[in-house]
Amino acid sequence: MQNGTYRIFAINPGSTSTKLGLFDGDSLIVEETIRHKTEELSRYRRVAEQEKFRRDLVMNWLGKKISDGARLHAVVARGGVLRPIPGGTYSVNHEMLEDLREAKYGEHASNLGAMIAHYIAKREQIPAFIVDPVVVDEMEPVARISGIPSIERKSIFHALNQKAVAREIAKKIGKPYEACRFVVAHMGGGITVGAHCEGRVVDVNNGLNGEGPFSPQRAGTIPFGDLIQLSFSGKYFPREVMQMLVGQGGMAGYLGTHDAMEVERRIEAGDQYALLIYEAMAYQVAKEIAACAAVLKGRVDRIILTGGLAYGEKFVTMIKERIDWIAPVVILPGENELKALTRGALRVLRGEETARTYPQPVKGRSKVEVNTHGGRI
Repeated sequence: MQNGTYRIFAINPGSTSTKLGLFDGDSLIVEETIRHKTEELSRYRRVAEQEKFRRDLVMNWLGKKISDGARLHAVVARGGVLRPIPGGTYSVNHEMLEDLREAKYGEHASNLGAMIAHYIAKREQIPAFIVDPVVVDEMEPVARISGIPSIERKSIFHALNQKAVAREIAKKIGKPYEACRFVVAHMGGGITVGAHCEGRVVDVNNGLNGEGPFSPQRAGTIPFGDLIQLSFSGKYFPREVMQMLVGQGGMAGYLGTHDAMEVERRIEAGDQYALLIYEAMAYQVAKEIAACAAVLKGRVDRIILTGGLAYGEKFVTMIKERIDWIAPVVILPGENELKALTRGALRVLRGEETARTYPQPVKGRSKVEVNTHGGRI
């Protein structure tokens, strides 16, 4: 391909929307978010049953954006809940589609991405990829030990955005990602902090329903003895306890909102309790960053703060003042998943990376565990 320019179509299905983007290289041509009404989706018992409904909407949109004679060179989608795999760009294949359609490792709208991409790829005779799904697992064996032999620490995190911003900063400092040592904190509805060591995320907190800092909607690590007493108190059903941990935990549990902008408005109005909770969340993020610095033995090239909460100047400042002694801090707010997907596909098309084949073995993992929660991190 002359000058390395490729026309890429990126697909990111969410629980109530499907985000679409058309790119020339990594330059966006057009993007759109198709919203899905609850009554439309409620007709389907399982996520996989939505495939034709969403695919028809995607094809209709694409047909209006691609002019006669123009062609796509690849289609790329957000990866779904698959078995744990190392990071990278993966070709969509039969084994992947089978696991997603059966929801073998968990139900989630992102499972639809590879299905729709495969349909388009087959029709257009082009390759289909997924990039860095949430189940990316590159943890060292020592990081998997939990303290209870029957429970293994799991790697479930914002792999797509963490890897994308890490590669971006590596390029800016003039080093390959595979030669860098970063701590990356993705801070959104869930918060995950990863230790990136020479191209691999060797340790990270489970951002789905396990551990780490509390976030706008998740409780994070809490005293387990008190949790056990609460769970067996007879006051709550198991699903109610889970809601306290995921969805109604963290900032939402303390302040009744998961909107950080609303919390900052309360703080500006003099709400000292809101300030305390906001600072506590920043405090816990800083602690997790310092822990990852220990994983990297103190040799950290950059600390990267990303995700929606990184737009909050007050929040970022409270974190930086506790950890900027470790390494220079870089702020890359938000998350551009469509561009991150596109760049993953481009690395393969340009010969910078070889597409992986699903499934790939994970170093040091003793077993494959099924995620039945199906939540979004």
